[in-house]
Amino acid sequence: MTYASRYLRIMTPYMEGIDVQSIQQRLRELGYYEGETNGVYDPKTSEAVISYQKAAGLLVDGVVGPDTWNAIGISPKYLEYFDSVYFIEIDLEQKSLALKERGTIISTYSVAVGKPETPTPTGFWKIIQKTLNPGGPFGARWMRMSIPWGGYGIHGTDQPESIGTAASHGCVRMYNEDVIKLYEIVPLGTAVEIIGETFTGRLLYVGVDGGSDVLRVQRILQEIDYYQGPLDGIYSQELKKAIIAFQRDYGLIADGVVGTNTYKALEKVYDRITENREP
Repeated sequence: MTYASRYLRIMTPYMEGIDVQSIQQRLRELGYYEGETNGVYDPKTSEAVISYQKAAGLLVDGVVGPDTWNAIGISPKYLEYFDSVYFIEIDLEQKSLALKERGTIISTYSVAVGKPETPTPTGFWKIIQKTLNPGGPFGARWMRMSIPWGGYGIHGTDQPESIGTAASHGCVRMYNEDVIKLYEIVPLGTAVEIIGETFTGRLLYVGVDGGSDVLRVQRILQEIDYYQGPLDGIYSQELKKAIIAFQRDYGLIADGVVGTNTYKALEKVYDRITENREP
């Protein structure tokens, strides 16, 4: 998985990675942490995060999310620069792709993105496969991203008129001449950040394509103690059972389907619980 897409918290087994090590190092520099910078998110690390959150006026929960990352001075996406000279940023709303070299934009391109019913997954990913001349709907070049619930890529197209629209099954389409240029520059391992709406309004149920919206539901349900399964963006039977339990408890139609009402209820409960946590 791509570390920068994670919220860091105490889990069993303990979370590990370069993102944890970076937090430990930064907390040590600030005088909040005296343990080893071993990349393991253990109770000592969580206690240091809590101490920092109290001092910084943040939500005190021991969870390293975007607010804590930014306050502590490490934007999550820059973790990817440890092993990625180039960085691709895709804006789903603007339908644009920016190529950065060490933080500086060197090229921008218009792209096509996923339709609402088949959204392009938001988050932090990497290029894990490159293919020359795949042909057909994939055009002149194909670059697969490390999205765990499907074969999503950045690729060319045989439908150039779709560029600038939400038209794909979740992949990012480029003009063939543009994707050839991008392909020649970026190596395997290049970091990709996809930004935009997490919940697209599509119905979520067993059998639906995985996605960032499913992952968001999993994270909320885990945070409010309804779901203990993997955070993998896949709508499983285990997730359906958790949804049904939540729907029953909150007076919703208990059908295991996440539509607008269930999603709003999840966000409302999550906000209330996190706001009411004791410092």
